[in-house]
Amino acid sequence: MPLAADQADTLLTAVLGKRLVVLGDVMLDAYVIGDLDRISPEAPVPVLRVTEDRFTLGGAANAAKQAAALGASITLVGLVGEDNDADTVHSLATRLDIDTAHLVAAPSRPTTRKTRIVARQQQVIRVDREDASPVDADTEKRLIAAVEAALQDADGLLIADYGKGVMTDAVASAAITAANQADIPSLVDPKHPPWDKYAGCTVLKPNRAETEAVLHHKITDDATAAQAAAALGEQYDAHAVLLTRGPHGLTLTCDGESAHIPARLTADLADVTGCGDVVAATTLAAICAASGNDDPTPGWKPGLMALNRAAELANLAAGVKATRFGAVAVTAPEVLAALDTAVPAAARKVMQAEQAAALAAQARAAGKRVVFTNGCFDILHAGHVHYLHASRQLGDLLVLGLNTDASVQKLKGPNRPVQSEQDRARILASLADVDAVVLFDDDTPLELIRAVRPDVLTKGADYQTKENVVGWQDVESHGGRVELIDLVEGRSTTRVIEKSNT
Repeated sequence: MPLAADQADTLLTAVLGKRLVVLGDVMLDAYVIGDLDRISPEAPVPVLRVTEDRFTLGGAANAAKQAAALGASITLVGLVGEDNDADTVHSLATRLDIDTAHLVAAPSRPTTRKTRIVARQQQVIRVDREDASPVDADTEKRLIAAVEAALQDADGLLIADYGKGVMTDAVASAAITAANQADIPSLVDPKHPPWDKYAGCTVLKPNRAETEAVLHHKITDDATAAQAAAALGEQYDAHAVLLTRGPHGLTLTCDGESAHIPARLTADLADVTGCGDVVAATTLAAICAASGNDDPTPGWKPGLMALNRAAELANLAAGVKATRFGAVAVTAPEVLAALDTAVPAAARKVMQAEQAAALAAQARAAGKRVVFTNGCFDILHAGHVHYLHASRQLGDLLVLGLNTDASVQKLKGPNRPVQSEQDRARILASLADVDAVVLFDDDTPLELIRAVRPDVLTKGADYQTKENVVGWQDVESHGGRVELIDLVEGRSTTRVIEKSNT
């Protein structure tokens, strides 16, 4: 039975705050984007007129980015050089609240960087800078120490092997052993065989081509896919195998049973780059979310029910990713939007603080500006509409902190609010200018502001100076600014209430 909207919402909510360790080959993806409009006079080759340089996390760091976008708390373990690209990796990860304290620096190796030259939405050539040889013994020991330390308070382990030298036999085996001893699930996205180093993992997630290469026979349909997945599970002592098959979906095997999940690809298919990372990160996050809830076998060996729901959720996320260009992350609201027949659009905008923080982090990573404002918004009127529109015009994403009923009563007295917090949230979420609504119960929205880290913080011009606005110092400390919005004369909730009582 396909994953229902309420089940997806429950899983995604439970993902929030789960602590995941992502171990593997960290990369920096660079994009040089431009137009081709002439031929070089030096040689018969086209000249790219560059219009944009873009950097994003790649490889294992892309899987970490995806898990962070779902609201999980991420620690990234891997290898970088001592170069400018390493600084960029740290900076990009920090913006997404990904912990990089356990990244290992190797002065003798460059940070792996893949530069894609793109013209008219078409990749022309890729330029790689890397050292894919296995790490030396000293670096290997440092990586093992780093992942063992990171796993001490983790809920799950994701291994993303891109064949760039990090995932040696010793590193992989030590990581899986540490995860099993901690009774937490591990998911492995493997690369080149042999895969003996991954023996004992919770979930092995190869793709069809990798599986065919290991088993030396073709996968032609659901039956042969299930047979292949079961064979891999037995050969590598994996608790479960999740076989990704591109347009043919996913095949899951566990404890002698199998399930097939059709792909959710649409006519809007744009780019499947990064879909594997989306499946891996979402599956592990959902397994961790289900553990201890309705799963009768919590710990590092989840049951088929939890695994199947996790794979269904991952399949949804991958379908969303496939509609977008590049290795971009998918947020929880976007996953729920794929079930829009069951979940109203306005309901998807009402979210927890962690979800809003993840949404804001993704927007910043895409070079977009995040705007934050807050208030009671008890009875929506023209002044509110003007204020929210003006705020949204200052950026690309507007997050609105909304006082709960209890918070409004503290500010306005026992007769307020007139409308309940859920009604106010849904009304505000229905506005095109509002991208996210987050209820907060504190006296001020300071903690919410710190979680969202907006580029622009707005309040009404009646605050007179930025120093009167809660959170202004935090926003300016990371390069943001405060904007005071002119109010519409004579429009207020208090006046609306007074007029209705006359």
